[in-house]
Amino acid sequence: MAHYSKASHVGSCLSIAEILYTLYFRILRVDPGNPNLANRDIFILSKGHGSAALYATLAERGFYPKAYLDKYYIDGGLLPGHLDKEAVPGVEVSSGSLGHGLSIGIGMAIARRTALDSGRVFVLLGDGECNEGSVWEAAMLAGTLKLENLTAIVDFNKLQSFGKTNEVIDQRNMAARWAAFGWDAHDVEGHDVAALEQVFSAPQQGPKMIVAHTVKGKSVSFMEDRLEWHYKSPNDEQYVQAIKELEGKK
Repeated sequence: MAHYSKASHVGSCLSIAEILYTLYFRILRVDPGNPNLANRDIFILSKGHGSAALYATLAERGFYPKAYLDKYYIDGGLLPGHLDKEAVPGVEVSSGSLGHGLSIGIGMAIARRTALDSGRVFVLLGDGECNEGSVWEAAMLAGTLKLENLTAIVDFNKLQSFGKTNEVIDQRNMAARWAAFGWDAHDVEGHDVAALEQVFSAPQQGPKMIVAHTVKGKSVSFMEDRLEWHYKSPNDEQYVQAIKELEGKK
């Protein structure tokens, strides 16, 4: 998708692939045949620039034909570079202007608890996004309200748009910070599906935070932990090499 459309953020997409797989194929109560099913679980990709990963996951899960993916991020296309909830079924929230997804998710979680709706809310944030003050306002509220139907995940790939995350704002004690706001916080290997499934499935008494330690550009050697793949799209030669490496991981 990124190669065809010459789009950016492929590194950000590869860092969340296992998280999305675990959610949509192991955890979330959703029905691709009825995307607006009552009491469904809701997933919000707050780091909306990782849209290609979510679009691909939704297509693989059966929300729409895989042919739609050929219309990603192109003139006259179907799938915008940042998520648009009106574009295709399964996208719950338009996102990409960072710092808003968690607040939206909290509103949904409050509404569901008030209505005695059993559906849960999951929000995936970027680590750079956690520099936004609005994220911490939301964190304080969720901890105060003890929202047991809310789970947030941080894609802690240690890189953001202008450099290493911990050099921009030090976040090495990320889980401890969320715990201080009343969250049930866990560190986990973000590319280990079994570990992710276990922590997602664990009981919770209040809001749960999963700090997923990931690698930007995971599984493509020349992309891994490289800042430029926040922006670049693979050329023809790089595309062929990346596909070979990814197929070798199966």
